[in-house]
Amino acid sequence: MDGIVGTSAPRSDPEVTMSSLVPRLIAIVGQRHVLTGSARTSHFAKGFRVGSGPVLAVVRPGTLVEQWRLLRECVSAGVIIIMQAANTSLTGGSAPYGEYDRDVVVINTMRICGVHILNGGRQVVCLPGTTLFELERALKAVGREPHSVIGSSCIGASVFGGICNNSGGSLVRRGPAYTELALFARVDTQGSIHLVNHLGIHLGDDPESILESIQRGQFGGDQIEYLTDRSASDHDYANHVRQIDEATPARFNADPSRLFEASGSAGKVMLFAARLDTFPKDNRTTVFYIGTNNTMELTRLRRDMLAKFSSLPVAGEYMHRTAFDIAETYGKDMFLAIKYLGTDRLPLMFTIKRWIDDAAKFIPFFHRHLSDYLLQIIGKLFPSHLPIRLRAFRGRFEHHLILKMADDGIEEARTYLKHTFPSATGDYFECTSEEGADAFLHRFAAAYSAIRYRAIHDDEVEEIVSLDIALRRDDRDWFEAPPKDIAASIIHSIYYGHFFCHVFHHDHIVAKGNNPISLEKKMWGLLDARGAEYPAEHNVGHLYYAKPALATHYQTLDPCNIFNPGIGHTHRDAQLPERTASPSATPKCCTNG
Repeated sequence: MDGIVGTSAPRSDPEVTMSSLVPRLIAIVGQRHVLTGSARTSHFAKGFRVGSGPVLAVVRPGTLVEQWRLLRECVSAGVIIIMQAANTSLTGGSAPYGEYDRDVVVINTMRICGVHILNGGRQVVCLPGTTLFELERALKAVGREPHSVIGSSCIGASVFGGICNNSGGSLVRRGPAYTELALFARVDTQGSIHLVNHLGIHLGDDPESILESIQRGQFGGDQIEYLTDRSASDHDYANHVRQIDEATPARFNADPSRLFEASGSAGKVMLFAARLDTFPKDNRTTVFYIGTNNTMELTRLRRDMLAKFSSLPVAGEYMHRTAFDIAETYGKDMFLAIKYLGTDRLPLMFTIKRWIDDAAKFIPFFHRHLSDYLLQIIGKLFPSHLPIRLRAFRGRFEHHLILKMADDGIEEARTYLKHTFPSATGDYFECTSEEGADAFLHRFAAAYSAIRYRAIHDDEVEEIVSLDIALRRDDRDWFEAPPKDIAASIIHSIYYGHFFCHVFHHDHIVAKGNNPISLEKKMWGLLDARGAEYPAEHNVGHLYYAKPALATHYQTLDPCNIFNPGIGHTHRDAQLPERTASPSATPKCCTNG
């Protein structure tokens, strides 16, 4: 196999049993970083939105070498491995989900952080626990930006999570997170472990030496290939998104053209390092806030800007009035926390939040969402947090678009908007810097607010049906309310999304007593009829069905079904070969491919 730098043959070792595996894991990472028992593992065994299940252990390696050694022990023991970083798990894809045919070990990589800057900042090599915020901060000093700078970074999402799920983000010009340059381990049909180096960095022949060199950044000069035939980002997306008359979506999770090894892998390999392109920071940016009661006005604006403008928008975020209202009430504390404390404090805040809820389980009469109740009360103590002009547009208009332009595109948009608005049904204003920042922050609070609403109104809400939708690029009727038979079961429908990419998020809050699975399947039928793809940018998780190209990608990467089985409703059982006793092979290496 091209790029294999280390191979460990399958072994049938009588010493590696379920009872002995945990002590062997402890020997690698230490007692403190091997968690067992439901009380200690619940933080990692339950997804942010959905997904939970029993685990044998949660292991938190501190180095890449430890991560490699854990892999070898887990494969030898025949357990399931679920790779996990920030565990946002919006669709259940990074946490256990229900029952399995084998014991489960979760390997959480958030202790292994680091960014190595290449070629003056034009590229980076990221380690498994690096968050989008940390990458953004590392690049700020060299005047560069990562693939995504807003949105998921607000809740501490990892760089690897974006790569493994082809996440799109909000930035119009950059497309989905993607790279063909990665260092990863996979397990073949015979159960042998292979370390594959496709980083384009020559690091020798010994797997542990390679991993140690990558973690420490001990490489440079002619070890690094800069003119490779592999890409570290989706170079064609800016042109792709402009094709407004194509009857296919601009980007979606199962797009075969963006499935490559670790990219789109959904944890079906063990990823150690990823090499990514970075992007020049814009010199000037301006935000325009647009409101309308006629969706066709926004349709025309999108088509004109994508087809005729010299400069693509930096971002264009849509929010419906209901989303505005729910976010204003139930996303207020998140808005204030990000604005005044910064995104770097949020992971700690979420950890404390979970500690409070875990403790509340053991105290009689305390609500299971105690932290949400407390945060909601705290939020109410503060005065109105939204700019006056945003609030005024909420009263006048049903549909809101937050448009961010950069450099030459600012005047281009300014001229266009002056000739288009005000109209009989719409208007716009040019934001101050604070208004613009608050508008985007309010939009991203909408993604969190549905979860808060469910927690506060637990006695009224059955579940949230969250749809992550990519519409056809030529679809002009992008806004569609649920039909009456579905709407009757829904308390609120919260619509927001990345408008120019035609990627939308629909959070339907289902009233108590209704079947959310049945409602979701009805909605899938409606989306299928209009040629939409879903999910658009999140993992298929255990909610969506992996389409044939994606299921094949998973099977190719993980034929024994050791990593994250059942993802995308694929089979959950082991596919291991009949093993015979053999000693562990000494890893041997070849050159980078």
